[in-house]
Amino acid sequence: MGLTTPLAVRIGALPWLPNHLPKIVKVDEAIQKVTRGRFTLLSLAGLPSLTLTVPGRKSGIPRSTPLLTTPVEEGWVIAGSYFGGPKMPLWVGNLRASETATIRFKGQDHTVAWREVEGEERARIWQRMLATWPNYALYEKKTDRLIPVFVLTPLPGR
Repeated sequence: MGLTTPLAVRIGALPWLPNHLPKIVKVDEAIQKVTRGRFTLLSLAGLPSLTLTVPGRKSGIPRSTPLLTTPVEEGWVIAGSYFGGPKMPLWVGNLRASETATIRFKGQDHTVAWREVEGEERARIWQRMLATWPNYALYEKKTDRLIPVFVLTPLPGR
């Protein structure tokens, strides 16, 4: 975590923030373009992040999405929270339709296997994710859908 992380958590809890998600994405894309992918809004906020790249399930075109992550022993965990919005993020469907994905974490590319966690394992991992981003609890209350949680594990030799 960084010096700006507490401020990012407070901003992330603002109830009107999800309404501006398209603008936030544009700003994030501009930051990534100017810095040649070295920085994202999440990294500037001192939060652990990765960029998930997975083929579109219909187009087959690789799609990249910067995501908040929580590093764990076996790799990384990510959540399809979309700020607690009613719709599932598009990347979730793309990931579910793919056997593997590519991530960029701290400037290194990794090919990863993924699995969606449920039940007690999801509850345990969710608590770790809340330690990284307490606003997940707000998102969970705001939506009727179960926020999916995925464990990404690096594939050997890739």
